[in-house]
Amino acid sequence: MKLKKKTIKSRTKAKSTKKRKMYFGKEAHQAVVDYQNESSRENKNKIYIDRIKPSFEKLSENLIFIHGFANDAQTFHILKSDCVSFLFETLEKFDTSRGSKAFSYFNVCAKNFLIIKSKKTQKNNQRHVSLDDFKNLNKTEKHAIENYKIIPAQEDILINIEDKEILKEILLKIKNRPLNSNESLCIDAIITLFGKIEDLDFLNKRAIFVYLREISGLNPKQLSVSMSNIRKHYRDIIKNNDYYYLFKQ
Repeated sequence: MKLKKKTIKSRTKAKSTKKRKMYFGKEAHQAVVDYQNESSRENKNKIYIDRIKPSFEKLSENLIFIHGFANDAQTFHILKSDCVSFLFETLEKFDTSRGSKAFSYFNVCAKNFLIIKSKKTQKNNQRHVSLDDFKNLNKTEKHAIENYKIIPAQEDILINIEDKEILKEILLKIKNRPLNSNESLCIDAIITLFGKIEDLDFLNKRAIFVYLREISGLNPKQLSVSMSNIRKHYRDIIKNNDYYYLFKQ
């Protein structure tokens, strides 16, 4: 009998776990689609308030907590409010025809917005730091002040880790566009070089050009023309697309 009770209890627990509602799942995705298809401003506002805003708020909260964008309650509420407002402004720009999930799109938009917002705040704080009371600063604060020029900010670390994948995605989109033979060789060389970026000794503009020339086999003129055309594709992809908000700065 005891074994039977345990089995029933575990099944009930598993059942309740499956029924747990995702804060930004299929329902939120459908709400975004419904919002875009709705012509009435009044109905749009109702869809947003009832079905979308709670997901935006939860998404903003999670990103702020996970990545430590706020150190106090006041900063948290300001960041959350600004992030939700920004996501509201991007609602019409989400393209359902691409097949991407609303969560993935708005997650990247919100994360990039918070990174830029925090970076601006950090720069502003550095401009207004007072060293008059240096003796009363704790060891961590003194260390940060003394080494702030060489210690990478948290936002910079996030950009290096996460945006590398987004840049790779943009490069692959360019590769899939109609390109001539030289442009194809050039973008293949860029993707190859991008994948080995951590192993390179020199990363100045001239060195990168030499690396690309060696990998692609193109002469300087061919490479220069191809890179110019690829830059046009790059600008066209990130233009008017808040998914790549960070790369427009």
